[in-house]
Amino acid sequence: MRFHPGLQAIFLLVVASSFASGADADFQPIFNGKDLTGWDGDPRLWSVQEGILRGQTALPDRMTKGNTFLIWRGGVLKDFELKLKFRIENGNSGVQYRSKDLGKWVMSGYQAEVENKQGKVGFLYEERGRKYLANVGEMVEIGADGKPKVTGSLGDKQKDFIDRGYFNAKGWNEYFIIARGNHIEQWLNGFKTVEVNDNDPKGRALEGLLGLQIHAGPPMLVEFQGILLKNL
Repeated sequence: MRFHPGLQAIFLLVVASSFASGADADFQPIFNGKDLTGWDGDPRLWSVQEGILRGQTALPDRMTKGNTFLIWRGGVLKDFELKLKFRIENGNSGVQYRSKDLGKWVMSGYQAEVENKQGKVGFLYEERGRKYLANVGEMVEIGADGKPKVTGSLGDKQKDFIDRGYFNAKGWNEYFIIARGNHIEQWLNGFKTVEVNDNDPKGRALEGLLGLQIHAGPPMLVEFQGILLKNL
């Protein structure tokens, strides 16, 4: 049987959509869009409004002297894929994963940068640890001594990512984070921003908790929605 070219295009589109739906079916929502059930953080700073999870510092009674986190209490992340959307006004935030709970809503570990700054949002940081691990556009190998070494490029320069519109400064952005063993990838709006192999047996983490950050400093607002997790 032969398809008319137009029908064939439609058929291929339907098949592609079915594959996408099948893949997405493996992702489970971990934010219910109604309240903070399953999440633990400073109630002065975190709330849910119109289906959106909001972290905000504004008035004197809504500030933080140190970085503070909203921690997901639904389980421990090992090998996983995570999707979420974020929007940020001012300030600095992040997605904390495979991390430790240090008490009083403080965390340490891998952090995917959330910041309203072109060329910087999307890098990999380690909170209360080895700090800067990979900048936007870098492929990195972290040695047994804990020192990162750039081994390749995911784009010509950070300017290449900016010119191609990898970050929407005024609207929603989608993070896609993949962690398998010691291999980490972070994608932002379809652009792979970092790729890291962490060969540091003392510094790396192969499991830990998930959290969302509010950074100490000037008043800020960060919003999240569509938080989906797939365990591998």
